[in-house]
This record gives sequence, structure tokens and C-alpha cells, in this order.
Amino acid sequence: MPTFMSRLMRPFTTTTRLGLNPESSIAVPEGAQKATIAAGCFWGVEHMYRKEFKGKGLYDARVGYIGGNTDSPSYRAVCSERTGHAEALQVTFDPAQVTYRQLLEFFYKMHDPTTSNRQGPDTGSQYRSGIFYHDAEQETIAREVTKKANEKWWKGKIVTEILPAGEWWDAEDYHQKYLDNNPGGYECPSHFLRSFPPLD
Repeated sequence: MPTFMSRLMRPFTTTTRLGLNPESSIAVPEGAQKATIAAGCFWGVEHMYRKEFKGKGLYDARVGYIGGNTDSPSYRAVCSERTGHAEALQVTFDPAQVTYRQLLEFFYKMHDPTTSNRQGPDTGSQYRSGIFYHDAEQETIAREVTKKANEKWWKGKIVTEILPAGEWWDAEDYHQKYLDNNPGGYECPSHFLRSFPPLD
């Protein structure tokens, strides 16, 4: 059974990863959009988004690092909290099938946005809650959804940061689809879908 100790024992690697150019990390079909969020351990975040939106407009999902101040950060460096990066998820989606607002509402249902620099037993700035918007429209939607979720779902306790996306770095290959490739692997206990009433 996965435990907190198994999280601590996640493998470190020095293997060079592919796709360090943030613009080439995800192939973007014409008309597709990107959404980038951080909600704690990226294994569970990716797994939940893939499961929820498979066949519903999700083209791809990649785990990686964002919000830091060094180039090409490794998992080991991010875990040290010296780079300032968050473990994050970047998805490409078809806005005709799923909206950015729907992706963010799911974000606020699937993790705990009220704990600063932690999710469940995972502590550190790399586990912070964040929305990294890609344009002005996304920023507006992010702030609107956050305000409503804060009022209706989380009793004014949301600490999620809302920032411009900046530079994205793919995580090492062994992190991609980790829970698909490692059934029974560590999942943060704060990652589950809450039963909240609609925001509208």
C-alpha cells in the first residue's frame, strides 16, 4: 500500500529529458488552447485530468515545472525548493468540447487550495496551488472562478496564486503518465473529487 514514505522515496534521476524547449513540449492542434495549473504532486493531478476529460476535448497532458527562476530544472533541484518551481500540469484542449472555466472548476474540486505550500502530507513550495494563465482572457476567467469557488466552496480560505504562465519545462520522462505506468504508485490523499454544488 502506498505510504508517505513511498512519496519520499520517489526516484531521483540524472537522465536528460527530452523536449526542454517549453514551446515544443506539447504538440498543439490548430484551434487548441493550453491550460497550466499546479495542485500538489503532479502524478495525481495528471491522472485525474486524463481520467475526467478523456474523450471530452483533452488532447494531451504533460507534467512539468513552472514558476521558478532557473533554466531546465531537474526533479531533484525542484524538490530542494532552490529553483522556485512548482510541480505542475499543462494540458492542451479543444475549447469547442471543454472550456477553460470547466477545467478550472475541476481544479478547485480535485485538490485542497487552502493550504499554503502543501497538499496533504506533501510539504514545500513545489506543492503550492497555482493557476498560470496564458492570456488576458484566461486571467479574467481564473480570477472569476477563484472568487466564486472561494465564496461558495472554500469559505474564503483559498491561497491559490494566479500568475502569468512564464516558461514551462517538461518533467523527466519517467514522471509522464506515472500512475498509468505504475499502478498503485503514490497518490496524494488530498487529490479526490469533491461533491460541490454548481458555481453558477
